[in-house]
Amino acid sequence: MAFRVLILSLLLLCFSIAAEATSRIKDIADVEGVRENALIGYGLVVGLNGTGDSLRNVANTRQSLENMLERLGINTRGEILNTKNVAAVIITANLGAFSVNGTRLDVTVSAMGDAKSLMGGQLLITPLMGADGQVYAVAQGPIAIGGFAAGGDAAGISQGVPTSGRISSGAIVEREIEFALGAQSTLRLALRNPDFTTASRMAGAINTFLGMPVAHALNPASVQLTRPPNWRGDMVSLLTEIEQLRVEPDLPAKVVIDEVTGIIVMGENVRVSTVAIAQGNLTITVEETPQVSQPNAFSQGGETVVVPRTNVTVNEEKGTGLVVVREGVTLRDLDAGLNALGVTPRDMIAILQSIKAAGALQAEIEVM
Repeated sequence: MAFRVLILSLLLLCFSIAAEATSRIKDIADVEGVRENALIGYGLVVGLNGTGDSLRNVANTRQSLENMLERLGINTRGEILNTKNVAAVIITANLGAFSVNGTRLDVTVSAMGDAKSLMGGQLLITPLMGADGQVYAVAQGPIAIGGFAAGGDAAGISQGVPTSGRISSGAIVEREIEFALGAQSTLRLALRNPDFTTASRMAGAINTFLGMPVAHALNPASVQLTRPPNWRGDMVSLLTEIEQLRVEPDLPAKVVIDEVTGIIVMGENVRVSTVAIAQGNLTITVEETPQVSQPNAFSQGGETVVVPRTNVTVNEEKGTGLVVVREGVTLRDLDAGLNALGVTPRDMIAILQSIKAAGALQAEIEVM
């Protein structure tokens, strides 16, 4: 009985590991036509407490304010406007896929002049246009910012970015982007991480599920799907069934290095040929301790001068000597070998780049 329980536990463990290694198609691929569209607009924010643009320095803000007042029947041409309660801003938003008229969108408002803060500002009605120049939404409303700025002549303090904020549900969709997804007979599935093996596995999983060759990989980035002639539903119902299928993505051997933060990420397929590594550190310390030399009391012609004092120290660590990394080691063995050298992340970046230059690293290095 105990032996059967052990075998059952091992089988469940294997199944759980296999399930964790697979991903749903909806998590690794995008559907052609199901996408967002970027919107942009230019507008004015009013109601600022003296933190807006300087109209004398920002000409576009003054012109926009004059044009707006003219549309309201107020002529201010030739007059001197000196208010600092108005700011010119850029508004950006993303029009979601299949958004219908009346749908609300979140918008981001960013100052483009010399405004100090948008706190308490009200965005006036602003059309948002797409890349084709057509107006798809209209934005308006009070701005909520996540920072503040305050200060005086000698000191100041700021937190976050007070010149950028958001308006939740601040835009209304006025024009729809037509795309009849359900009526499509063929479409493409775009892989978020292009790979030949992953694309072939995805097409194979779809064909196995439907029992006919309706999907094939066009390239490492896309799989073409054709709706079967005997499918009773439309393309939406077909995608609903297919997106739940699980596929095991294949990952290329890659090492990603961020030299700014010292972060190193290595894939599990990274392999290293036989190579010997030695690591040591050379530290040079330069310390400046300037001293002040003053003349004696009641001396004639003496002056106070600064005398430089420099102390240079060189410290070369012994290092760890040569360490041989055997051919075909795995990521875990490589990590253990580098950690055995006692290297820091900065040193590890240099070691990996040197191994790659020697032709012993069987992986691609991407430096961010």
